[in-house]
Amino acid sequence: MHWIRAGSSHSQKSWLQATRPQTLAHALADSPSGQLAWIVEKFQAWTYPGAALPEDAVDRDHLLTNVSLYWFTGTGGSSAGFYYEGAHTNTPWTGPSAVPQGLAVFNAHPIIRRLMDPKGTMAHWSDFERGGHFPAMEEPELLVGDIRTFFRPLR
Repeated sequence: MHWIRAGSSHSQKSWLQATRPQTLAHALADSPSGQLAWIVEKFQAWTYPGAALPEDAVDRDHLLTNVSLYWFTGTGGSSAGFYYEGAHTNTPWTGPSAVPQGLAVFNAHPIIRRLMDPKGTMAHWSDFERGGHFPAMEEPELLVGDIRTFFRPLR
C-alpha cells in the first residue's frame, strides 16, 4: 500500500476503481459537475507536466467532449470495470504473443520499457518527451506518425 501513500493520482484512482467501483459509479452518475471534476482532475494529473492547466495540453472542447460522452452515456462508473476485473483475476495483463507489437511512450519514466518489454522482443518502441496519458489528444501528429512507422513494414 506504500504506492497509495506516495500520493500518485493514478494509483489512488486505480485503487478506488479496483476496490469500490460501485461507490464511484453512483457518485459519477449523480452529478454532472462531479463527473466533470473527476475527469478534469485526471487530465490535470496525467497530461504533459509542462502544461500548467489541462486545457494547455488538451483542447478544452476535446476535454468537455470526453466528459460529455461519459455523462450522456452513463458510463463513468462502468469504465471502472477494467480496474476491478484486473484486480480480481490471476490472468496477467500482458503475455507472450506472436503478433508484432509496438508501444509509444509519452513522457514516461525510463523504467517503463523494462516493465513492458523486459526481453527486448517488442517489434517497435518509441519514447517521446512531450505528451502524457492522452497522446491522441495531446500530441496527435506524433502518435499518428508513430503508428504509421510501426505498420509500414507490416503491409
